[in-house]
Amino acid sequence: MSVRGERMPLWIAVAAVLLGFAAGFTVTILVQAAGSALGSPASSPTPAVNIVSNYLFDLCFVASALYFVYLGGGRERLEFGYRRISWRLGIGAAVAAMVLYYVVSAIYAQLVSIHGTDRLPTDLGVHTSTAAAIGTAAFVCVLAPICEEFFFRGFLFGILRQMRVRVGRVELGPWIAAVIVAILFGLAHTGSARSEYLIPLGFLGFVLCLLRWRTGSLYPGMAVHSLNNCLAFAVNEMAWGAGRSLLLSVGSLLALALITGPLSRSHILRRQLG
Repeated sequence: MSVRGERMPLWIAVAAVLLGFAAGFTVTILVQAAGSALGSPASSPTPAVNIVSNYLFDLCFVASALYFVYLGGGRERLEFGYRRISWRLGIGAAVAAMVLYYVVSAIYAQLVSIHGTDRLPTDLGVHTSTAAAIGTAAFVCVLAPICEEFFFRGFLFGILRQMRVRVGRVELGPWIAAVIVAILFGLAHTGSARSEYLIPLGFLGFVLCLLRWRTGSLYPGMAVHSLNNCLAFAVNEMAWGAGRSLLLSVGSLLALALITGPLSRSHILRRQLG
């Protein structure tokens, strides 16, 4: 992300996080209340209620970021990172990021002895019906990577990396920003992931920040995020073979391209917002 003209104040990042969580929890309560009125148990919401709640929860963070950017009234001009880059740079950086993440995660798994899978797919009822499995796959593999990369790497990291922290000739601002975003990214998954998964998720958030910083584009990180979720969903949760796992991954990447590709030509989101 690059900033043109007046920089966006750092307080906007804090405010957007707080508003995103507040709006997300409020919407979740409202959806569960509506579901309860329609017969969904209050103590154990149905998969449909949980799926709708998760969709809206992530969208609340997108809305929060857009609200605070528009709040600048044109004084702050911001790019979110929907920028096309060469295939060689994008694929090379994405592969390097995935190798780094999986190597570190494998070492961590051996040290901590991780067992089990994420709670989220089970809560969304992936094994109860085909409709729930499709809705969960669409959320985990498509919507979540779009919304979370937009908010955490496109918006939040873009603002925080403006911090000027220099040690000698080394500018530490982007590194500190990546650590902060990584911590917030891990904490954001507290309700959907087991506690032992939060550190690997935080590290993934850190790697995705570096990917966004070094490539100048949000697309490689979005692809890595989606592929990681596809593998976790297909292999760990559904126990699918290579064929169906590959089909899910390719389909998810195509969906990402169709949904976010046009934004690379948008004067609102790519060039200037404000």
